[in-house]
Amino acid sequence: MRSIWRTTTRVLGRDLLRDIGLVCLADTIVGISYGAIAVGSGFPIWAPMLLSVLVFAGASQFMFVGIIAAGGSPVAAVAAGLLANARHLPFGFAIGDVLGKRWSSRIVGSHLMIDESVAFALAQRDEERRKAAYWVCGIGLFVCWNVGVLAGAYAGTAISDTDAFGLDAAFPAVLLALVLPSLRDRAARLPVLVGVAVALATTPFLPAGLPVLLALVGVLAGVAAKEPAEREPEGVH
Repeated sequence: MRSIWRTTTRVLGRDLLRDIGLVCLADTIVGISYGAIAVGSGFPIWAPMLLSVLVFAGASQFMFVGIIAAGGSPVAAVAAGLLANARHLPFGFAIGDVLGKRWSSRIVGSHLMIDESVAFALAQRDEERRKAAYWVCGIGLFVCWNVGVLAGAYAGTAISDTDAFGLDAAFPAVLLALVLPSLRDRAARLPVLVGVAVALATTPFLPAGLPVLLALVGVLAGVAAKEPAEREPEGVH
């Protein structure tokens, strides 16, 4: 065990390991919130735990629980979760080299593909550090997230109103954290703003889950705005 720790410390360095550890700690806290919210919303205690092991995607899990708890259909909840995880497609192309060549490592590595593990991997220039950062972060977060969800699920059985503790804020906070970085890109602002406007406008009138799906019209708005810019001749401003 000591030799593994020494090798990891040598490759990644203490500063990077500290950063990964802080992210794991934060993820544990969010996992506690998720477990408590899920059980407090009426889900059986095994449901958030099973989702965390099989899905392991915090935003999608929060979205699924939020939509079902609000009275939405399971189909809409699953569709919204899949849309939230659509970003994993470009992630796979960006960090495919760190997953290894064997099918077993690629399957396990794909399951550990989340925002944090991808971000730490892409931040490294050296190939060895990229691989180490991805796997250490991915495995660490998987363990910490599931431990947090387990603790939160049992806490949810004793908490009758999770809203009173502010745990309900974890769901929108996670989604907001995912959206905010993309707003730095001017091309991403239009589809995000259009999607938000459509979702807010339709929420009072449609069943839970459908406004999220209708927000996809923002993607079409972004594509429509991008095409004229691409056709514009060079030198014309």
